[in-house]
Amino acid sequence: MTRFWLVGFGFLLAIGASSCTSSSEGADGNVRIIAADDGAVEVIVDGKRTFAVAATGPVVRNFTERVVGVGAIVFERITESTDPLSVRSVVNEGSSARVEYANASGSRTATLTANALDDEASEFRLELVGPPADSIAVGVRCDLDGTFHGFGEQYNATNQRGEAFQLLVNEQGNGRDGSPAPSVGNEHTTYFPMPYYIDARGFGALFDTARRVDVDLCATDEEIAWFEVNSGAPVQWRVFHGPTALDVIRQLGDLVGRPTQPPAWAYKLWMAAQGGWANVLGEVSGLEAASIPASAFWVQDWGGIRMNPDGGFGVQYIWEPDEDLYPDFAGGVADIHQAGYKFLTYANPFIVDPASVSEEDDPARFAPRFDSMEQMGLLLKNQMGETYIDGVAPNIPQRNAHPDFSNPGTVELISELLRNVVDTYDVDGWMADFGEWVPVDSAHEDGSDAIERRNTFPIDWQLANRRALEGARPDEDWVMFARSGWTGVQEVAQIHWVGDQETNWSVLDGLPTVVPAMLNLGLAGQPFVTHDIAGFGRGTGPSNRELFQRWTELGAFTPIMRTHDGADKVNNWRWNTDEETTAHFRKFTYVHCALTDELMTLASEAEETGAPIVRHLMLVFPNDRETWDISDQFLIGDSLLVAPVSEEGATSRSVYFPAGTWYNVWTGEAIQGGQRSTVDAPIGSPPVYSLGQDREDLRNWESLAYGDCR
Repeated sequence: MTRFWLVGFGFLLAIGASSCTSSSEGADGNVRIIAADDGAVEVIVDGKRTFAVAATGPVVRNFTERVVGVGAIVFERITESTDPLSVRSVVNEGSSARVEYANASGSRTATLTANALDDEASEFRLELVGPPADSIAVGVRCDLDGTFHGFGEQYNATNQRGEAFQLLVNEQGNGRDGSPAPSVGNEHTTYFPMPYYIDARGFGALFDTARRVDVDLCATDEEIAWFEVNSGAPVQWRVFHGPTALDVIRQLGDLVGRPTQPPAWAYKLWMAAQGGWANVLGEVSGLEAASIPASAFWVQDWGGIRMNPDGGFGVQYIWEPDEDLYPDFAGGVADIHQAGYKFLTYANPFIVDPASVSEEDDPARFAPRFDSMEQMGLLLKNQMGETYIDGVAPNIPQRNAHPDFSNPGTVELISELLRNVVDTYDVDGWMADFGEWVPVDSAHEDGSDAIERRNTFPIDWQLANRRALEGARPDEDWVMFARSGWTGVQEVAQIHWVGDQETNWSVLDGLPTVVPAMLNLGLAGQPFVTHDIAGFGRGTGPSNRELFQRWTELGAFTPIMRTHDGADKVNNWRWNTDEETTAHFRKFTYVHCALTDELMTLASEAEETGAPIVRHLMLVFPNDRETWDISDQFLIGDSLLVAPVSEEGATSRSVYFPAGTWYNVWTGEAIQGGQRSTVDAPIGSPPVYSLGQDREDLRNWESLAYGDCR
């Protein structure tokens, strides 16, 4: 398995000419590395400057920190000392350029080496010699046209220039808008960060580290982007030459791997159902009576119901059925299959301490897994050498232990246990939830760093799930949808969903965060994305009809259309709450069905090249700079423009149309591109436009046969 952990920083930008003393060329002479007298290092591809380390030398820091927050955490500096390094010499050595640095006293030195690997990539390495350091910060020159798109799954926007934040696998956190929440995040806390970005001009960089990386993207100093790797180890990064942003995504996938596409049935509607067999079967019959086709039902509470402290509905953290809620579980799954549907469940990596389970919840159900893993040494330890029992993980009042993936036997055992679920009950997959809660003060069997293990935990967790499903279903007729990630998860992933949005319109917590998150996942090499219709959290009350309908419209134009009842499942608006909602939901289920062949074609392309299905406009129109900062619209493939309505009460919205003739898929009316226009957007007709041809197939969704959409 490829594991290219990225450390470091770097920022790709076009820069002015500088005096230089060295150049090294790639095999065919198309790539040069140029080190200037002042220490700046440039990558030049086909005569185009693409990347430059600033002349400002790296800064070494030593510090003490403390953790702030629960779940969604940040690190806060308590004390800090800085040791800036200056350029001492620039050296040419055939195929590489080298810059030597030293601090004022000469007690600490560093060497930056840059190599042109081939036409598609260059590699940089900064190595430190001297007293131990807690971090190394590298400056990269910012130029007026440079962008910082990506950094994993970010919810605020796609271009992060002007922002400063920490990259660490985290709970996303709710209450990002200031409202109360158990785990309060900020604008950049995310399940799936990644020390990687794309410059819209057609190049990118990936940093080889599993440590936390703090970025300051021309925020403090508009001329320098700082990337601080919280480690004294060598800082190493790769520059992808492009020459387009789509090429960068392909080059990323060539290095770290790509997700595999889901089976054909996954591109039809998935429905959430829970509360016992009577409720699940009622959902099946209700949808059939309403002529709403679905391909799968996913049942998150198959292991039992647990009430959250805030009154919302949670699930039991266990990988076996609750026989009171779902008696004869295998038989019930067989009945669902007989009716023509797939059946999905739920799993997460928390190992519940049976001593914390109430008699009502039956501690004996949880004891075998906990006891066996503890006896085998497969659970994380605390600093005292005891099993780390976490009282702040999100299973209150129960308490959890965590798998120790530094022990090779952990993936093996978890894969075996999860495979037994498929072998015993014939389920077709599950939500592989969580993966973000590894305690930063935990001790691992192999002595590895807890921060590194927190960042790589999602990879090991999803690897265990994948091995289980592949072992039980070698025909690839299974799905796994997860939410956490770091560099390298692409190789073991299948589908990612964008996490727990609030059931509201908040620009930091709710519906508006979905499109930026999907776009950024696509830029990070994850093309198979989905989200909860209509949100999950309950911080500001249940969902209402308008929110459900607008979220349904977005879901129809997402590769995987999937509902969630949410934490407040009793009060949230649902597809059958009233007739108007049912009719609206039926329409967009068929519209999604009409896209099936298109989505599957794009999925095959994505599996080969990493090209996102949900595409940022700049990927298709790279020379149109108006597209670079748009993160509330997207393209499906190259020609279907989707501009979801995510503002409460809005019946129109501003849409940017790139060059070409765009046809409204609901009316057939044409509009010329190269302009921004305010268009009508009533509920039921969100702005969706096709480039160069009308899409009568979407307008004529009622002509589709019910059976063809299951």
